[in-house]
Amino acid sequence: MYIRKIFAQKRCVFSVEFFPPKQQLKWEPLQQTLQQVQSVHPDFISVTCSAGGSGTGGVSTCQVASYLKNQLNIEPLAHLTCVGANRTGIEDSLDQLFAAGVRNLMILRGDRNPNIRQFTDFHHASDLAAFVRGHYGAFGLSGACYPEKHPESPSLRADVEMLKIKQESGATHLCTQMFFDNLHFYRYMTLIRKEGIDLPVSAGVMPIVRKSQIDRTLALSNASLPQDFQALLDKWQDNPDGLYQAGIDYAIGQLRDLIEAGADGVHLYAMNNADVVVRIYEGIRDLL
Repeated sequence: MYIRKIFAQKRCVFSVEFFPPKQQLKWEPLQQTLQQVQSVHPDFISVTCSAGGSGTGGVSTCQVASYLKNQLNIEPLAHLTCVGANRTGIEDSLDQLFAAGVRNLMILRGDRNPNIRQFTDFHHASDLAAFVRGHYGAFGLSGACYPEKHPESPSLRADVEMLKIKQESGATHLCTQMFFDNLHFYRYMTLIRKEGIDLPVSAGVMPIVRKSQIDRTLALSNASLPQDFQALLDKWQDNPDGLYQAGIDYAIGQLRDLIEAGADGVHLYAMNNADVVVRIYEGIRDLL
């Protein structure tokens, strides 16, 4: 089912994100993890781009998406990036995903990497979206958005202008970068609705449950920290068990507030942790 149709049928859509492991030997454990997550009945699971893919010994995005679709009967949202890819490579990926029965794509530019050859076929996610819509009309397209703006954008307003181009290029659903202060999300939603962006939006939340996540996650996301969240980190960062539970509790509080405020959907950046997904689902299931 197209993700846009799921949003048309539900008051609040619940989704989770997973990433393919870098080694095939970790594929079976991931399958077991996904089977555990199946028990909470997510409306869809997004699958990030594989780190190297099956050609270098890793598990591919298509492999995980196909397993979700054809073995677990969970709708996958397969990530597709254009940085470091030319048109031929994109077409090959689209053909493989289509053959696997995948019909929903998260269209992204991707992070620039100086160690990967750069192509000029697609400069932006909107360029890729327009290409897929024009040549592979059977796919539903999702796009990313940034409540605290993309790190490379000069301003939030400029970022919203780029988001309007994504909508015009064929995106029918948006998913936010993670944030830890819901006020950023509410202000952002007011801004984009005022600018005519009317797509359903999944609010992205990441539970911080391990000390190793803190610096890396914040550096990658460019997210700011509210005072209460910083206090949580200060209190529990040297207590693994305490941080694990405190991170889950904070995410549950965030998600409950978002759902009660009328968010179209909530999206959990789960870092491939089934226990986190199940615990958080139990904390919000009465609202879904």
